[in-house]
Amino acid sequence: MGRKEPTSRSVTTVDHTLTITTRAPTPPTPTSRPPVHHHRQPPRRNSSKMKVLFLGFIFLITTDYIRITTSFVVVGTKQPGANRLFPPARHEQQQRITTISAGDRKNGIPYRKWTKQLRARSRRRPSITPSAASISIEEGDDGGGGVVGGTTELSSQQQQSAAATTNTNNINPQKAIQYGGATSKSMDSSLEVSRWPRFDALDKKLTAIAIPCILNYAINPLIGAVDLFWVNRMGDPLAVAGQAAANQMFSTAFWLASFLPSVTATLVSKEYAKGDEQGVQDSVCQALFIGVVIACIGTPLMLMYPEKVLSMVLSDGAPAMEFAKPYLLIRAFAFLPAFMTVIGFSAFRGILDPGTPVRISFFANLFNAILDPILIFKFKLGVPGAAMATLAAELISAATYLTILRKRNIIRLRRILRLPSWDKLKPLLTGGAALQLRNFALNFVFLAVTRVTQSIDSTGVAAAAHALSIQTFQIGGIVLLGLSTVAQTVVPNEMVERTDPKTGKRIGGRLAAKMVVQRLMSWGFLLGTLLGSLQILVLPLLHQSTPLEEVRKSARIPSYLASLYQIINGLVFIGEGVMVGCENFFQLSISTLMATFGFLWCLRSLPTKFGLTGVWIGFGVFNTLRLVGVWVHQARNGPLAPRNIMKKNNDNDGGKKQKDKKKEKQK
Repeated sequence: MGRKEPTSRSVTTVDHTLTITTRAPTPPTPTSRPPVHHHRQPPRRNSSKMKVLFLGFIFLITTDYIRITTSFVVVGTKQPGANRLFPPARHEQQQRITTISAGDRKNGIPYRKWTKQLRARSRRRPSITPSAASISIEEGDDGGGGVVGGTTELSSQQQQSAAATTNTNNINPQKAIQYGGATSKSMDSSLEVSRWPRFDALDKKLTAIAIPCILNYAINPLIGAVDLFWVNRMGDPLAVAGQAAANQMFSTAFWLASFLPSVTATLVSKEYAKGDEQGVQDSVCQALFIGVVIACIGTPLMLMYPEKVLSMVLSDGAPAMEFAKPYLLIRAFAFLPAFMTVIGFSAFRGILDPGTPVRISFFANLFNAILDPILIFKFKLGVPGAAMATLAAELISAATYLTILRKRNIIRLRRILRLPSWDKLKPLLTGGAALQLRNFALNFVFLAVTRVTQSIDSTGVAAAAHALSIQTFQIGGIVLLGLSTVAQTVVPNEMVERTDPKTGKRIGGRLAAKMVVQRLMSWGFLLGTLLGSLQILVLPLLHQSTPLEEVRKSARIPSYLASLYQIINGLVFIGEGVMVGCENFFQLSISTLMATFGFLWCLRSLPTKFGLTGVWIGFGVFNTLRLVGVWVHQARNGPLAPRNIMKKNNDNDGGKKQKDKKKEKQK
């Protein structure tokens, strides 16, 4: 419409004359512009199509990222088959099979039939003992024999023979007598290994395994830390609370099957030391099968009943539920990839290759860190964007693990979905049940500590001081927990007695495993002492993280106690890792339960007298009782206790004598 000029007209009534002014329409001029309607908004773009296109773009980037990650992670030699489980011997045997098959082809066998026979023969290949799986601690030549033990109470003649045998190799006779005597030079030479670190070949091999494990423990928590950082940048405390609540529930649900990594790593390490490729495949595939079953139960529950699941940490009608529910619905799809990731990590630990998981974790966390700000802020997805970034990182990690495991012939895809027999599942389930009992006890301890610290005072000073002390306590915990995982994989590998195909020497056995355990325990003691001392030095800097003087004052003594306990933690963590490696899961659970009962008794009496310091005195009692359990296992009733090693040697000696008698009778 153009501009209108006002016009007037009069209306006469009985009492008044009313004048009405109106605007007559005027034709629009060529220079006139239509009025701007500010109340109308421009048409919106189709946001749903944009989201679909974006998700497709993210999918393509993820697949390319998996391919690139796999190519970077699989860094092997140029030799054919170098990335397989048992590379050298397998490759030589394949050449032998190819040569035989080529001879069959010369005899007139058709090409198709020849290739089928080649595949069939390659499937029937026997297992070869690996050469890189062991930690050899020998220095002398192998005498070719095993350990020949004496009786529990050695006579003077037996002591003289043991002394004569060991003096030829400059061995302390008392050590040989302690373990039942020995006639094999390889076993005697293992007694020369010092229990204290000397930076020799054994220390180098242990360090090469320990450093990647420690790095992986430090990298994995970054996924949650990166999500929390970017969600905090949103400036909404309800978003932070909702994301934290949903993440806690996902971690709790995932914790229900936390026994899988420890048991899987132990079983894989033992089978790998034997050179049993099929046994390694069975152990990993059975763990993946159990993980798939648990994920098929847990994922639908979180998808169908998210509010009921979140009600364990959020009250009804909590404002944070608005942010927690969509986060959990998206994160639920990462339940299965997360299981595949931890089982893949355990498989690589079992074959003594912890470096590959570190590279996979680095690339997955890097992708998550890049994707978080893009999804949260650029595309304005908020908290669901953080869940999508985490899901993408879990998918990348799981796909990369499966690809590399398949390339190295550690898994067979058809075995994952095949129902295993009870005989093969029994070690995994029984060990897992015992470890789960221990996990329940540990979590109950920390829940009880949280409840007691919250009830000490109503101002929150004790709870804040406890959180600061826990932060101090966990600084050295990452390093010591990494050493614990080393013990879980190295000990079962070293307990298998075998012949090194490269040198022809006898390696492994209980004596060799005992020496490795003593070296690990000494490393735990030294590192615990060093970390505790460093924590005491940096305590003033840690206390500067809080501006409240009351919190600093309350946390001073507990922080010193936390630093002092690192000495005990170094021995406890490695000792319990040895118990897992020896497959003494039930004894480990009983030891943890006894320590839990002692700690709960301390929580009932000490905090009322000493406050927060009493709680941390209870922590000292808890770890000391666990250390007693470690000592009982290593000195009394464990498979590496001196009397059990002697008993094993006697059994081997008796078995050999019986075989010799049978041969003489047959002759």
